[in-house]
Amino acid sequence: MPYRPDIDGLRAIAVLTVVLYHFGLPWLGGGFTGVDVFFVISGFLIGGILWRDYEAEGRIRLGAFYLRRFRRLAPAFFTMVLVTSALGAALLLPFEFRAFGKSLIAATVYLSNVLFFRESGYFDTGAAEKPLLHTWSLAVEEQFYIFLPLLILVLARNRTLLLMALATIWVASLASSVLATPSHPGAAFYLFPFRAWELLSGVLLAIWGLETGRVWRGHPALSWAGLALVLGSALLIPAGPMFPGLLAIPPVLGAVLLIANGTGRNPVNRALAHPAALFFGRISYSLYLWHWPVLTLSLYLRGTYSGPAEALCWMALSVALAWLSWRYVETPMRRVRLPSAAIYGGTALASAATLAIGGWLYLGDGLAGRFGPAARTHIAASADFLQDWSRCTTPTSGPLMGIETCPIGPEGAPQVLIWGDSHLRAFQDGLALAAQEAGVPGLIIWRAGCPPLFGIRKTESAATPAQDLACSRANLQIRQALPALPELQRIALIGRWTYYAHGTGIGRDANNTITVLPADAPTPTAVPQAQIVAEAARATVAELRGALPEVIVMRQPPEIPAYDSRAAAREAAHAGWPLAPAPTTSPDVPRAALAQRATEAEAPWRAMAEAGEITFIDTWPRFCDAETCHALRDGAGWYFDNNHITNTAARALRDLFGPIFGTKVAGL
Repeated sequence: MPYRPDIDGLRAIAVLTVVLYHFGLPWLGGGFTGVDVFFVISGFLIGGILWRDYEAEGRIRLGAFYLRRFRRLAPAFFTMVLVTSALGAALLLPFEFRAFGKSLIAATVYLSNVLFFRESGYFDTGAAEKPLLHTWSLAVEEQFYIFLPLLILVLARNRTLLLMALATIWVASLASSVLATPSHPGAAFYLFPFRAWELLSGVLLAIWGLETGRVWRGHPALSWAGLALVLGSALLIPAGPMFPGLLAIPPVLGAVLLIANGTGRNPVNRALAHPAALFFGRISYSLYLWHWPVLTLSLYLRGTYSGPAEALCWMALSVALAWLSWRYVETPMRRVRLPSAAIYGGTALASAATLAIGGWLYLGDGLAGRFGPAARTHIAASADFLQDWSRCTTPTSGPLMGIETCPIGPEGAPQVLIWGDSHLRAFQDGLALAAQEAGVPGLIIWRAGCPPLFGIRKTESAATPAQDLACSRANLQIRQALPALPELQRIALIGRWTYYAHGTGIGRDANNTITVLPADAPTPTAVPQAQIVAEAARATVAELRGALPEVIVMRQPPEIPAYDSRAAAREAAHAGWPLAPAPTTSPDVPRAALAQRATEAEAPWRAMAEAGEITFIDTWPRFCDAETCHALRDGAGWYFDNNHITNTAARALRDLFGPIFGTKVAGL
C-alpha cells in the first residue's frame, strides 16, 4: 500500500494519548482510547492488504501474510519481554514474579487479554503492578489476524456473502459490546468478540475505498470532526466500567473520519504529517511496547514519583528505548533479506524461549531464592494468608439460607458459631486446628468490613453500596436464625473493633473509612461513632445471652500502623538500589502509641467481661512485650498487613481458643 504520512501522524496521537494517560497527565482522563484508534488503523491496513490480495488472486496467501506479521511485530515484542523478564528477576517479589511468568506465557500465545480479563479490570489499582498488562491489546490484534484471513478463505468463493458476513459481524460485535458493557465490563473491555467491530471498522473502510477507487480526501470539515472526536475522547471519556460500549464509538468514528480524508490538503493532515508527528508515529509500536514496563517497574521500585519532573524523565526513557528498538530491532528486521524458514524458525525459537521462562517462573513459585533472609521473612508473610475454605457452602434452605457458612472441626451439628469480619478469616487456620483437636464441630460466618453486631448499618469506603446492604441483611438473618440452631452452646465474636469505633484505619490504611449507624437511623446522627458501636455491642451481647449459654469476644490483635508485609519485602529486596526510596515500614510499634485508640474501642467489652457477661480473650500478650508490639516473632512474619495476622500466627495462637471450644487446647 502507498505510504500515508497522515496514518503515522494518527499513530502518534494514539500512542501519545495512551502514554500520557498512563503516566498520569491529569487532564487526559480518556487517554486509553488511543488503543481504540490503533484498532481502527490496524483494521484499515491489514484489511487493505488482504483485500488487495483477494481481489488480485481470488485467495489469501496465508504464508506471506503471517511472514509479514512476524517480521513486523515479533522482534520488538520478544526483545521487550526478555528485557522485562530480566528486570523483573531483580525487582519482583516471588508471588509477583510467578504471576509475571503466567502473563508471559499468555502473551506469547496471544491470550493475555483472556488472562487479564479473568484476573481483574484494566482500571483496577492492581493493574499497575502487571508489567505485561498492555499486551492485552496486542493479543486482540493477533486474534484478529487469525480471524480475518480465515473468514476470507472460507467465504472466498462468494464475494457477496463475504461482504455480508463482515457487515453482520460488525453489527453483532458493536451490539454485543453495548449490551455487555453495563453488566460485564471486563469481558467487553478485554475480549475480542466485543472489540472486533473496532478493527472491522477499519477493514470495511479499506474495502469501501478499494471498491470505489477513493483517493481518501473529502471536505476539510470531516478531518476537523475526526480530530475533534479523537482528542475529545482522550480528554472527556471517563475511565471505568462504562467503557467501551457506546463510549467507544467517538474515538472509532474519529479515526475512521481522519483516515478516510487523510490525503486531503487541509491543516489537520498537514499537522499529522509534521516531522514530530511522523517521528512518534514511526516509533509508536515500540513506544507502546516499552512505556508500560518502564512505568510499572519504575513505580514498583520508587513507590511513587517525586513529581511531574520525575514522571517526565521516565517518559523520556520510554521514548529513548522505543527509538532504539525501532532503529536497531524493528527497522533492520524489516529490511534484512532472510529466508522464510529463518523467520518462522526464529519466531518459533523465541516463542519457545519465552514459554520456557514463563513456565519456569510459574512452576518455580517466582524463584524466592533470589533474595536474602531479611526479605524472605516478609516475603513468606506476604504469601501466608490463603486458607482452605473447601468445606464452605451456601445453604439453599434453612435459617442461614444464602449466607456462606464454613464448618470447622469434626463433622456434626455445630456447637459453636464464630461470627466476624476479615479478622476472623485471618484466624481461620488456628480456629480450625483448635476445633479439630478439641473434637468440637463449629461454624464460621465472616464478611469483610462487616461488624458482627445487631441493629447497625454501615457505609464503608472499601465497599460498594450493595456490599454495605448485604452486611446489614446478613446480620439481621443471623439474628433471626439463632433460635433455629438449638445445638449451639456458645458464640464467639471476632472483629476489628478499633476500626468500627473510630471510623478509620490507622497508619498505612488510614485512608479506609467506615461509618456505623443504628439500623433505624435515617441519616447520620450527632452521637459519636464509638458510642453507637458500644451501645450496639451491649445490645448484641444481651440478646445473644438470651439465646446461648456463653458469649466469647476476642480482643483484636494490636495494629502495627507502619507495617505491610509486601511493602516491607520490597524495601528489603531493593535495599541498596540507587533509586530505591528510604524505608517507610516498621514491624514494631510502642504499646503506648496504641493505648488511646484501643482503650476507647475496647471499653464496652472490658466492662461486660468484668460484669461476667462475656469471656474476653486477650491476644496482646502474644504479640507484645512490656513496651512494644511486634509484627515479627521468632524470625517469622505474624502480620500480613498492619492489622491482619498470618496463618503462622493463627496456628501459633490456637491455645488461646480454648474458651471458644469449651476446653483447653495445648499450644505449640
